Amino acid sequence: MEILKAGAIRLGLSLDPAQLEQFQVYYQELVEWNRRVNLTSITVYEEVQIKHFLDSLTVTRGMERQMGGGLRILDIGTGAGLPGIPLKIAFPDIQVLLLEATAKKADFLRHVVAKLGLDDIEIVVGRAEEMAHREEYRERFKLVLARAVASLPTLVELSLPFCTVCGSFVAQKKGEIAEEIKLAGKAISLLGGELREVKRVELPEVTDERYLVIIDKVLPTPQQYPRRPGIPAKRPISP
Repeated sequence: MEILKAGAIRLGLSLDPAQLEQFQVYYQELVEWNRRVNLTSITVYEEVQIKHFLDSLTVTRGMERQMGGGLRILDIGTGAGLPGIPLKIAFPDIQVLLLEATAKKADFLRHVVAKLGLDDIEIVVGRAEEMAHREEYRERFKLVLARAVASLPTLVELSLPFCTVCGSFVAQKKGEIAEEIKLAGKAISLLGGELREVKRVELPEVTDERYLVIIDKVLPTPQQYPRRPGIPAKRPISP
């Protein structure tokens, strides 16, 4: 895990030997399970360190204060546990909820969380459109994350309802995103958000254009959002 270790240092993070061993086990389990459950197309050791593990940790660039105890994070559409599990390994005191709609992927998440001995990490099987209307999840998270899940207007509707007022939503995006951000403007405002910053991720290991779109929650989200399953993707809120 030398590539991950060096990249983490550039992010201001120091991973100790025990944490690096957790990442090593995570990699091994990911590759093993990927033979029977479609978790990722990226399995090469070096690429997983950069494109999955280090990329997940770049979320810390979007935090104004150090991540620590009491911070409750929601990872929407987590898939193989990214970015939630890498963040939990790096910051053991945070509380993490992994939301995944596919039962087989959730089986992997339960297995790897137990294998890594992680505490204060919850796995929920369900769709964001439904879970966001449940009292125990609505506006309960200081930080909501989404990585490679959907277009930004759709992501905003799926994610902001989970954010506490004064919390933040961080979307990990890559490539040309200016038009996507423009199209998301109405959804951000309507759902109680305010675009704080679009931050370019600049690390020697990251060769493509990657960004953190950081949206602060400034007002409660109207109760009718998100709309029923499938609608935010089929008919995104548009300008």
